[in-house]
Amino acid sequence: MNIKPLGDRIVVERLEQDTKTAGGIIIPDTAKEKPKQAKVIAVGPGAKDNNGKRIAMDVEVGEIVLFTQWAGNEIKIEGKEFLVLKESDVIGVIVDSANKKKAA
Repeated sequence: MNIKPLGDRIVVERLEQDTKTAGGIIIPDTAKEKPKQAKVIAVGPGAKDNNGKRIAMDVEVGEIVLFTQWAGNEIKIEGKEFLVLKESDVIGVIVDSANKKKAA
């Protein structure tokens, strides 16, 4: 994919949800909600403050983020679906505790 988001926007690819519940019940496609977790594919340079200085982005490419239900705009590039979000639509970054222990 070759897209460069502008300002404080990020491009993400939704992560697929499980097709079964914990009890083993298969969820049909018509009952599934769109996932609210995604992997960051591209990050813009950041917004500008009132003085024209760039504000650094809090998310990085490769991170898994959580976002609000109605956030962003869906786009399709080369047959794949992506979502373009503003950084303010991201409500959190999922930190993998296994990787955190290895780094320490």
